[in-house]
Amino acid sequence: MSTPARIGLLGRGTVGGAFEGLISERAPAVEAATGRHPEIAGVLRRSEGDFERILADSEIVVELIGGTDPARDYVLRALHEGRHVVTANKQLIAQHGDELFAAAREAGVQVRFEAAVAGVVPVIRVIQESLAATRISKVFGIVNGTTNFILTEMAASGASYEDALARAQDLGYAEADPTEDVNGADAAAKMAILARLAFHSPIRLDDVTYEGIEEIQPEDIAYAKELGLSLKLLGVAERVEGGLSVRVFPCFLYGGHPLAPVEGPFNAVMVEAPAITEITMSGPGAGGVETATAVLGDVVSILSGEAPVHEPSEQLEIVSDIASAFYLHLEVADRPGVLARIADVLGRNQVSVRSVVQRGLGDDARLVMVMHEGPEARFRAALDEIAGLDFLRAKPRAIRVIEEEFV
Repeated sequence: MSTPARIGLLGRGTVGGAFEGLISERAPAVEAATGRHPEIAGVLRRSEGDFERILADSEIVVELIGGTDPARDYVLRALHEGRHVVTANKQLIAQHGDELFAAAREAGVQVRFEAAVAGVVPVIRVIQESLAATRISKVFGIVNGTTNFILTEMAASGASYEDALARAQDLGYAEADPTEDVNGADAAAKMAILARLAFHSPIRLDDVTYEGIEEIQPEDIAYAKELGLSLKLLGVAERVEGGLSVRVFPCFLYGGHPLAPVEGPFNAVMVEAPAITEITMSGPGAGGVETATAVLGDVVSILSGEAPVHEPSEQLEIVSDIASAFYLHLEVADRPGVLARIADVLGRNQVSVRSVVQRGLGDDARLVMVMHEGPEARFRAALDEIAGLDFLRAKPRAIRVIEEEFV
C-alpha cells in the first residue's frame, strides 16, 4: 500500500463537492501517476469541520471558499505550517499573491492555482513551467465565460443585453449577481494573475484598467457583422515601450483572428513571444466539474514533484496610452455637411477612417465608422469634440477593434 496523500478541503460548494467526488472516482488513476493514494482528511464548511484539526491531519490544503476573508488567513496559516496549497480563488491570488508566494518560498512548499484562470485550460502551467525561460511579449484572450456567452447569444439571436443575461442566468452561466462578470472585474483579476506570471513583475489588481459589456447594444453587433467583425470581452497584457499594459475591454475582432470563433461559455488564451510566434489554448472556462478537474490537476502536480514558486524579477512601468483601432457609433441629424464636420474633427486629431456605414432614420441618420489603429489619446480627444457637436442625437459609443487577423 502506498502512503496516503491526505487533503484538507476548505469549502464544499459546487466546485468543492465536485472535487470531493473526483478524489473518490479518480484516486486509482492519481495513485498510478504519482505513487500516492489521495484521500480527504476533512472538510471545512460553515456548518461543519474544524480548521485546526483539518490542518493537523493534512499534507495538502485545497481552498475553495472564495473571496479573501477568511480564505487569506486560512491559506497563510497552511503555508506557514508547511502545507502545500491549491486554490481556485482568483481574487485571493490577484490581491495577495505576492504575500502567499513569499510564504510558500519561506516554508519550502508549493502554492498552485491553475483553476483561478480560464477553468480547465492549463494556461498557468504553460506560462509558469513550459514557457518559464521564454521572454513573453503578450498574453491575451477571453477569460470570462459568462460575458462570452452573453455576447454570443446577442450575436446569434439579436437579443438585447438584458435578455441575453437572463438566459445566461437561467442556464447557470451567470450568477444571480453577475456584476463582477459583466463589468470586467472578474477578467481584470485573472489578467493581473497572468501578467504577474508572464512578465515576472509585481502587477497589482489596481494596475489593471477594465470596462464591461453593459452598454453594448444589439445594433452594435448587427453593424459589426456587416463589417466582418465579432464582439468579445478581451483581456490583454503586453509589453509596450519598455513598460507593460494590462487591460480588459470589449472589442471587435475580424474573422481571421483565432479568438473570433470562440463562442458560448468557452475561454481561450493566446501567448505571443518571438521564440514561439503564438500559441492558443481554449476550453471550458467554468463549471463545477471542469474547475474541480483543474484543481485535481494541481494536486497531481504537487504529488509528482517540486515546482518553483513564482517570484517577481523586474519592475515594469504601467503604460496607459496604447495604440488601438476603434468602432464608432453615431446618431446624427440627417442634413448636409454632417459627415464632413465629423471627418474634419477626426482629421485634425490625426485619426484615420477605415470604413463607414450610413443608415437613414427618418429625419436622423446613423453613422458607423471603423478607424485605423492609432494612439488612443488622439481618438479620445476627437471623441470628446464629436460629442459636443450640435447635430448629435445620442451619446457616441466607441468600442475597440483588434486589426490582427493571423491569416
